[in-house]
Order: sequence, then structure tokens, then C-alpha cells
Amino acid sequence: MSFIHLLQTTPVFFISLCATIGLMMGSFLNVVIHRLPLMLERQWQQQCAELHGKTVEVSLPFNIVTPRSSCPHCGHKITALENIPIASYLTLKGRCSQCRTAISPRYPIIEALTSVISGLIAWHFGYGLAAFAALAFAWSMIALAFIDLDTQLLPDDITLPLLWGGLLVNLNDGFTDIHSAIIGAVAGYLALWSIYWCFKFATGKEGMGHGDFKLLAVIGAWFGWQMLPLVILLSSLVGAAVGIGLIVVAKHRRDVPISFGPYLVGGGLIALFWGDQINRAYLGLL
Repeated sequence: MSFIHLLQTTPVFFISLCATIGLMMGSFLNVVIHRLPLMLERQWQQQCAELHGKTVEVSLPFNIVTPRSSCPHCGHKITALENIPIASYLTLKGRCSQCRTAISPRYPIIEALTSVISGLIAWHFGYGLAAFAALAFAWSMIALAFIDLDTQLLPDDITLPLLWGGLLVNLNDGFTDIHSAIIGAVAGYLALWSIYWCFKFATGKEGMGHGDFKLLAVIGAWFGWQMLPLVILLSSLVGAAVGIGLIVVAKHRRDVPISFGPYLVGGGLIALFWGDQINRAYLGLL
């Protein structure tokens, strides 16, 4: 029995494989979430220096691969055994092996979350191109959500390739037809762009970042314009509830912005799994 045949005929094996790959991808996403904003900041500093005619100092290479991950407190280089998803965190009891400084539990949480979502995708779609495309979409969205939480940035380095990827996936009616995908990309961008400018004209303040426009355009490109009302409604309701909760319970200041990207990501993942069913149920009620 060939490996491909095994994946096609044994759902449990395919689901287990995707969940395992999801664990490893979660570990990689932790690196992306931490390093990509720093890489962009370095690029912006270099560009500003060049615009002002200043000499740009050549620093050590810093990208997704180089240098090796290390403890931010003592500089200890993370070994291969210390980099095993979840297991190494549990073995080390959540602390650096050298200086015993606590390691954020967010690292294993992202690894576990990526694994669970990857397994759900394999279970929901089965072996095929739809599952592989959905995995790429979900992994990118997880990275965007946590980068936005940390920095209130939604990097073009992820959103723009994801936008074009959604249109390419739907050339042969992947998740929707190409006409709905193109209209969804345009409508997704313009929907939040219009709200942004209406709010700015009314209050003189910016209500959201431009990255949110692009992220909703991504969701429209992947699932069509029909999903946009659902995604906007779900993300707005959850975002409003969390925002009110932070203000009331955590004494979050009203003038401090709250990232909207994670709620759009949540809406996009719901659309991936259950968007068609929710839309049919909603239209049936009407």
C-alpha cells in the first residue's frame, strides 16, 4: 500500500499526521510571530536612514532561520531536544534549562492550538487539495492573530500572499467560484475602508488599521462575498463583548486601541469550517 493510498483510505492516519505536522508548524509559527515584526522594524529603520542619507550599519543576519533561538534572559541556545513542541516545555517544567527563568505558556498554547485546528481541517475536508489549502490558510491566520495581539500590525508579508493565494485556490471553484472570490476581495476591503473613513470624518480619529481592510479582503477572496456579513457580524459581536469586558473588569482605558485582527481571524476560521451551514440556517430563518 502506497503512502498516498494510505492517506486517502485511512482518515485516522491522515488526521493524526496533520495534527502532528500542526504541532511542528505551531513551533515554527512561534518563531514567525516573534521575529517577523522585528524584521520589519529593522527594514523600516534602514529605509528611513537611507532616505535621510545616513550610513546604514550592517548588523548580524536576523531572519526566520538565523540566528538560532535562545533564551532572552541568559542567551542559552535552544537545543533540538529543548525545541520539541509541548513535550520539551513539560519536561523543562516551563523554565529555561540554564537560568530557570519562566518560559511563557503561550508557546505550547500556540503549538497545541495549531495542532488541534490542523487535525480538525483533516477531519472536516479529508485528504485532498481543499485540506492542504485550508491548512495554509489556517496557519497564516494564526500567525496574523498573534502578531496583531502583540504589535497591532497585520504584515503585508502574510496578508498579500494570502489574498492572491485565495484567488488562485478558487480558480477551479475551491471554496467558492472565482467571481464570488474576486467580488469578496474587493467588497471585504471596501467594507472596512468605508467604516474607517466614516468614523474618521465623524470623530477625527482612526477607528482601525489598514491591515484590517486587507485581512477582510483575504477572507472574501477565500470564501466569497457571501461570507462577509457573517464574518463581520461575528467578529464585531465578539470584539465588542471582549472590549467591554476589558474596560469593566480589567480597567482597560477607552483611548487605548484593541486589536481587531484576532476577531476577524476567528470569523474567518468559523467561515472555513461552518460558514455554509450557518449561512443556510440564517437564510432559512429569513
